Amino acid sequence: MIDYSPLFRTLENTPLDHWLDDLPQALDQRLEDARRHGDLPRWQASLALLPEHRPARVELDPCVRIGSADELDEQQQGRLLEGLKGLHPWRKGPFELFGVHIDTEWRSDWKWERIAAHLDLTGKRVLDVGCGNGYHMWRMWQAGAALVIGVDPNLLFLTQFQAVRRYVPEAPVWQLPFTLEELPEPTAGFDTLFSMGVLYHRRSPMDHLLQLKACLRPGGELVLETLVIEGDDQQCLLPEDRYAQMRNVWFLPSVPLLERFLRRCGYDQVRCINLNRTSTQEQRSTEWMRFQSLPDFLDPQDPLRTREGYPAPLRATLVARRP
Repeated sequence: MIDYSPLFRTLENTPLDHWLDDLPQALDQRLEDARRHGDLPRWQASLALLPEHRPARVELDPCVRIGSADELDEQQQGRLLEGLKGLHPWRKGPFELFGVHIDTEWRSDWKWERIAAHLDLTGKRVLDVGCGNGYHMWRMWQAGAALVIGVDPNLLFLTQFQAVRRYVPEAPVWQLPFTLEELPEPTAGFDTLFSMGVLYHRRSPMDHLLQLKACLRPGGELVLETLVIEGDDQQCLLPEDRYAQMRNVWFLPSVPLLERFLRRCGYDQVRCINLNRTSTQEQRSTEWMRFQSLPDFLDPQDPLRTREGYPAPLRATLVARRP
């Protein structure tokens, strides 16, 4: 598993140094518990297939591209492909490792390009809540962040992150296998916080927004991306059961109502920087994610509706400041 000792040293003498009281033990316990996960041995075996090699180059824009095909021999290329395929499904990306292109379910680079011009991460301490396999964390580092920490309890995503990080071990980019609630209290420890694709999975969206605010220093910035609906500040969709075949979708507010949520939680300078209807080119099944995806979740007679009859996915990104 990941050696977190460099992260612990980085946290010393920062607003997060109190994490050192509990985080090492919590990580040990989490990783010990993880060893009992039924799929983890298979994922770790796939990870072990990846060849040890120092890449000649690392590029992070727009694809996270590490090394080139001519750096590995035929046997190493075979092991690399087998190992990466063993970590299916790959949801967020794209990635390219030594010439092997991982065409992920989501074109996450499109989302990043829509919001990057509105952000200044230079020298910032960043937290990414619900970071998935870490694709956006690499883009945050590329955009100038001094430290990027992501949290996501999914062990497959953690293993995919490990597959990339093993080739850039010096990067100040870390993934912790926890939910936000399981972290030590990150009181005012971050300059910028991302919550992308998380809010609509929360039964209590206001509580989530308050938790996020507590992580930010005064003057810190929240970048919030979530599903929304069209409408005025009185409109919110609460699905009866599933939304686009997802069971764990609770609240889809309009943008004006979401802006009110943020203001009521004590944020200021609230603004919507992007509104985008998700296309079947941005989210779809691929060789690297062979399960159903967005085209299967939409009404085949009306792509502007989900199979349940709700409005098709519309995503907004808002930026807000903790005063």
